[in-house]
Amino acid sequence: MPVRVVCACIRRGTTVLVARRGPLMEHAGTWEFPGGKVEMGEDDREALAREIAEELGCRVTVGALAGEGITGRIHLVGYWCEAKEEPVATEHDRLEWAELHALGGFRWAPADGPIIAAIQSAGLYSTTG
Repeated sequence: MPVRVVCACIRRGTTVLVARRGPLMEHAGTWEFPGGKVEMGEDDREALAREIAEELGCRVTVGALAGEGITGRIHLVGYWCEAKEEPVATEHDRLEWAELHALGGFRWAPADGPIIAAIQSAGLYSTTG
């Protein structure tokens, strides 16, 4: 059974926060939407708020579903979020505010593929920019 993982698609205007996985992480050097595993007794929103506070040192307002999918052993569920403070990389080696239309230019971690596809099918960005 896949592990349930949540991720934050943190928007600021026409940009969204993307995080590069550090050299000691699985799939190092690939980009992802930050987040983590849902722990026993948590719902998605609680888990996402906790994970973002741990990983980025900021609070978020969790909004609507952005997309979800199962890749291998991970069931990733992404939510649109708004940051209440400026995020800071603590686990990732780089953070970037990327234009929605430019998301196709990143090398994504495999589990994030369905989230990117959902954003693309919603018409929020195109691979041609």
